[in-house]
Amino acid sequence: MDYIEIIVVFFNIVICIPTLASITKLDYWWIRDFDFPRIQISVLICFNIIAALFVYSFEDWWHILIVAILFFNLVYQCWLILPYTIFWKKQVIKYGGEDNDNQISVLVSNVLTTNRDYHKLIDLIKSRDPDVFLTLESDKEWEKALNVFEKEYSYSVKVPLDNLYGMHLYSKLALKDMEVKYLIKDHIPSIHGSIELSNGKMANIHCLHPRPPSPTESKTSTNRDAELLLMGKKIDKDAELVLVFGDLNDVAWSRTTKLFQKISGLMDPRRGRGFFNTYNANYLLMRWPLDHIFHTNDFTLVEMAREKNIGSDHFPMYVKLNYTPEAEWKQHDLKSSKSEEDWADKKIEKGKKNED
Repeated sequence: MDYIEIIVVFFNIVICIPTLASITKLDYWWIRDFDFPRIQISVLICFNIIAALFVYSFEDWWHILIVAILFFNLVYQCWLILPYTIFWKKQVIKYGGEDNDNQISVLVSNVLTTNRDYHKLIDLIKSRDPDVFLTLESDKEWEKALNVFEKEYSYSVKVPLDNLYGMHLYSKLALKDMEVKYLIKDHIPSIHGSIELSNGKMANIHCLHPRPPSPTESKTSTNRDAELLLMGKKIDKDAELVLVFGDLNDVAWSRTTKLFQKISGLMDPRRGRGFFNTYNANYLLMRWPLDHIFHTNDFTLVEMAREKNIGSDHFPMYVKLNYTPEAEWKQHDLKSSKSEEDWADKKIEKGKKNED
């Protein structure tokens, strides 16, 4: 075995670690973080397969075994991300009619607390003119900058914080029974309540920004998983007009987010349309979808877009929906199994007790 073959074997083995880690249900941050870069991992596996085909003689049985394992890894990774490409069936139907009073547009933006390019977000909001916009990581300084919208967006909920978990919700539509809750941790807020659409219908809204698994934030994904799954449990599967949006610090294809969808019955307009990677805005080759807008199956999609860079490490996400109750029976519905429900319950209980 020459040194080139040794190098190829080494990288072939290393690139299998993310798949092996993902198969486990361990929630250490360094394992769960492999959920994020599945697109990049898939590309690296392809490079490894190409290198193996060029370098290996295939005279030894283990050459064939390594390439077979690499192919398994590639299939596994691609199977997870494929539903979020144009090659998959769309989960949410496209609305083809004209603008009407049944519609609601939402803009979600993690502004990055230290970002002071206020004008970029302000210009975007003026240009997009959403019915509702939510900022994450917004502090008192951001609140002052957003005061320019006080008259136009006469309804608001403001939670300015300096701990990277501040949030501000502004709406042209009437907000009712709004509450700021701390679902898992007493320093991580979420906003809940109702919004009145232009047609008079009331929709429940939930704005989230759970704690991410990382060496600087949380050593495990337990807190994040617990908040998402607890939110999923609180939503009645048969409920009408529900919106959940925010920076969920989780990718659309993770076990937790998919289970959140199954438990809540909410739909993801990304499925079948593309990744719409919102993080990290600063690194072209290291991006994945962290900012989400989920909804009940009585909404159809008018428009969805990842917006331009506003100076944050996140791109804003924009979605416009149309209340179309007759579409309920046409749109794909996900269901959770008993074992998944039990796993969710254990996660929630562990999250409530977790001191991490």
